[in-house]
Amino acid sequence: MAAPAPLLHPDPDPSFTELLAIRPQLRMDPLAGLMLEEVPLARIAAAHGTPVWAYSAGTLRRRLATLQGALAEARLDAQVHFAVKANPNLAVLRTLGDQGAGADVVSEGELRAARAAGIPAAHIVFSGVGKTLAEIRLALSEDIQQINAESAEEVAMISATAAAMGRTARVALRVNPDVDAKTHAKITTGKSENKFGIAIGDAPALYARMAGLPGIRPVGLAVHIGSQITAGVGAYRTAYGHLADLVRSLRAQGLVVERVDCGGGLGIPYRDEPAPNPAALAGAIAATLGNLGVALMVEPGRWIAGPAGVLVASVILQKQGAGRRFLVLDAAMNDLVRPAMYEAWHGILPVAPADFTAPLAPADVVGPICESGDTFARNRGLPSLQPASLVAFLDAGAYGAAMSSTYNNRPLAAEVLVEGDRFALVRERQTQEALLAGQALPPWMAR
Repeated sequence: MAAPAPLLHPDPDPSFTELLAIRPQLRMDPLAGLMLEEVPLARIAAAHGTPVWAYSAGTLRRRLATLQGALAEARLDAQVHFAVKANPNLAVLRTLGDQGAGADVVSEGELRAARAAGIPAAHIVFSGVGKTLAEIRLALSEDIQQINAESAEEVAMISATAAAMGRTARVALRVNPDVDAKTHAKITTGKSENKFGIAIGDAPALYARMAGLPGIRPVGLAVHIGSQITAGVGAYRTAYGHLADLVRSLRAQGLVVERVDCGGGLGIPYRDEPAPNPAALAGAIAATLGNLGVALMVEPGRWIAGPAGVLVASVILQKQGAGRRFLVLDAAMNDLVRPAMYEAWHGILPVAPADFTAPLAPADVVGPICESGDTFARNRGLPSLQPASLVAFLDAGAYGAAMSSTYNNRPLAAEVLVEGDRFALVRERQTQEALLAGQALPPWMAR
């Protein structure tokens, strides 16, 4: 694997105090150290080891309520479906489901997780470009709210499967509006060269054909233009404007369009970058789709869950290289892959009060995996940290644990949910025995 581009930024990094100032779920207690809600992160690490993920239930609820409030303020008939791919932990899903969120799923596993967390099938949408026959059968047997179809071939699969099962699938057609969301190339999804959706020019004919197929009831349209969108809401307005025109065109043909799934992608400020807020997104939806009389859906993931989570890691050692200081942690790219995969920036804070106020010096923050790509930050201002000192990666609640792997045969980290002044283990740390479970030597290798 080639090493990623240097994780550098032309502007000075935000200070520790500046990072905390815009993250109300975190604070530095002069005695207990860095707190998530009212729980010291050091206490979580002592109870469950490191690396360990910790999620703030209060933050999940607060951010969901903010988005729901913005949609209501814009007088939109809109449902929020949490993008399960961002964080499929059952406790996270239950917390959001109890506040009225549905689920946007992209696999059998995510659908089963949403149901296990108590989210009603009637509040689940199945998206994704490559649903298998088994996944389509499961979605139909569960009688979920909607399947978002992404190709003519998939429409045919859904029709044949539903007809064979004696079911009628509620299907929305995902269109690709060829709109550049100005986000990272690996997470843009609404350009013509991306694998997602039907070219918007081909959508009218396919939608009309769907209306005559057995086992299918066309219910509307869907779109998703990318993830971590921070360049304002202009791309949203453009994409939704194209969808509004398409709704009018389909209705002019006598076709029924009941719903529009607006997708997700609203970005968060990992560093200090500006990011659009839910009110701006709601305004873009209202200005383009608000007068069409359609039920609306949004599919946030990162915006809700990202700021709610931290990854706590321990220092293994400090290594002085040739002109560089390396801070080696027990967390690695198998735990938090975003810096290696996307050149992503995450705030890193010391957990102990004394370390929080100690003098800073540049350090490369790395993990123990045998790749140079296992680097979280370069030239980051951090204090001298002794072995067993704790640090916390901020905004790690989305696409953190969800993208973890067991590379280098490293067990998956534990996950904890924080609620006020209490916390509970919501996913056990994987054991070394579990890493080997399921493997077997062939008979001719038996001893």
